[in-house]
Amino acid sequence: MLKHDLVYLTEDASHDAVIELINAEAFGPGRFAKAAARIREQGPHDRSLSFVCADDGETIASVRMTPVHAGEVKGHLLGPLAVRPSHKNRGIGRELVRIAVEAARRHGSEAVILVGDPPYYMPLGFERVSYDALKFPGPVDPGRVLVVPMAEGVHPRLKGTIGWRG
Repeated sequence: MLKHDLVYLTEDASHDAVIELINAEAFGPGRFAKAAARIREQGPHDRSLSFVCADDGETIASVRMTPVHAGEVKGHLLGPLAVRPSHKNRGIGRELVRIAVEAARRHGSEAVILVGDPPYYMPLGFERVSYDALKFPGPVDPGRVLVVPMAEGVHPRLKGTIGWRG
């Protein structure tokens, strides 16, 4: 069994190329057509709330956070979250989500929102957003829109459009 020296770091510009490679590997060219990608195209993600995992100096996973308005909520859109195939099923993605959510909480975010698989994300503290409450800039399965509320009254205020918040 190989010893792995996993380190979680705040993303910086030096990670851009490898993050693009990891996301291409995980999601393929279809990633650009997703509704969440439309939001990410509206403005930059927040590097101070985005993280990578390195194994013995090699970046092997990434999660990004993009500031958004979601209805009346000032929050962050989590994603993409991707882990190299060689490192899947080791809890790295879950740890990146935990780190990013806690960083957003400390930053004063009202919520962390994502489009993802409920069986994966709900054990990490995510809850379903009311069906069709948020309108994305493209098609999205409303049953996959999830949130970690971090302020009072988040769910009733998650109604309307979601988009980048500058």
